[in-house]
Amino acid sequence: MKKTITILFIALTFMGFAQDSNKGKALLKEVSEKVKSYNNIAIDFKYVLENTAENIKQETRGDVIMQGDKYILNILGVTRIFDGKTMYNISPEDEEVTISSDNDEDDNITPSKMLSFYEDGYTYKLDIEQSVKGRKIQYVKLVPIDTNSEIKHILLGIDSNTKHIYNLIQIGKNGTKTTLTVNSFKTNQTLSKTLFTFDANKYSDYYINKLD
Repeated sequence: MKKTITILFIALTFMGFAQDSNKGKALLKEVSEKVKSYNNIAIDFKYVLENTAENIKQETRGDVIMQGDKYILNILGVTRIFDGKTMYNISPEDEEVTISSDNDEDDNITPSKMLSFYEDGYTYKLDIEQSVKGRKIQYVKLVPIDTNSEIKHILLGIDSNTKHIYNLIQIGKNGTKTTLTVNSFKTNQTLSKTLFTFDANKYSDYYINKLD
């Protein structure tokens, strides 16, 4: 009888995990479909990096406009333009432009990946639900399948009404916690045709650093 009860308990527990996983995956699918329905997305956000052990806390604000794989990001006084093939980091303080090819082999969640990174390489599980300023935020916990990943897990907060991402909390194996919170989310804006094009003439006085 005890063995039967134990087996039944394990089976019920497994079914619970499976249901959470399926619900989490279904919710993320809704988010992905909603995001892909937009021609472009403009986001203003708050970014916080914390590491208690190292006594580090950095908080800043930024904005990003995304269209497909292309984006233009402004954060920490630096503008980053990605035209789909080449990355341009523009630093007015240093009067320098760093040019490099795209690198998809790191663990960093870039702006172009922010709204779709979860589609591959993670296991999913529904986490807590919170009420934030009258909005119902459902969290999904993502754990990298790759055991060598520097990411321990990610909590993705999703607005249950709009199916938009509200925030992203990434916990690193080194104890670093990064939180990106969306302050405004606009879609299908009228964009200049040259928005994602780097104009070298504007930076003729800058040092141009080509990495590859």
